[in-house]
Amino acid sequence: AARMGIPILLQEQNGFAGVTNKMLRNDATTICVAYDGMDRFFPKEKIILTGNPVRQNLEGGNRTEAASYFHLQPDKKTLLIIGGSLGARTINESIISSLSLLQQGDIQVIWQSGKTYYAKCKEATDALQADWLVCTDFLSRMDLAYALADIVISRAGASSISELCLLGKPCILVPSPNVAEDHQTHNAMALVEKNAAVLVRDADAQESLIPTALSLINDKERLQTLHTNILTLGQHNSAERIANEVIRIARNR
Repeated sequence: AARMGIPILLQEQNGFAGVTNKMLRNDATTICVAYDGMDRFFPKEKIILTGNPVRQNLEGGNRTEAASYFHLQPDKKTLLIIGGSLGARTINESIISSLSLLQQGDIQVIWQSGKTYYAKCKEATDALQADWLVCTDFLSRMDLAYALADIVISRAGASSISELCLLGKPCILVPSPNVAEDHQTHNAMALVEKNAAVLVRDADAQESLIPTALSLINDKERLQTLHTNILTLGQHNSAERIANEVIRIARNR
């Protein structure tokens, strides 16, 4: 494309640039990014901070409707655990080993285990017969799950972080160690350094994830600080802004 004079737009979703985007940076006309400080990878004059496109209709969820949908209480502190469609092994194992601790925490939990781990997680929760815990392999109404959540435990993928920033959700990020160039840790640290998220490393999750979550969910001041700070990082209308850049550089060809 570059040799033919066709304009190139790159979109870098993560806080640590991927190999291909770094290779193409000199040929690109515009580089759309989701994090500050990306000029350490790309020419500053080409960078536009657009954020990452996220799924539609996440905002505006109603807490009362959400509680009814999940058969939980609208006025009880709620922990949302998400690990992607396939699930996150370390997060799931940490939850299973800490179910008794969660039960003592006087909170309620929405736990999206992913389909790979669902049978094992469901077996563990069924044994508790707990009306304070919903375990599912997939969440079709993420808007309602987010609406009810006071804090979120999540991996640190680009899309998940973009959603959390957009909604201003206090979160504990557990970066996956099985990704290229450890980019999830870079994503998480971009928030942690702005006091906008809490980081628990994958290797420490079994021991510290749930104690950290229970401490945080009961710390009203800390929750407010995280909410305020992460909300400032949210980028609205990212897909539209990127599309507008595509149209702009095409017209200027």
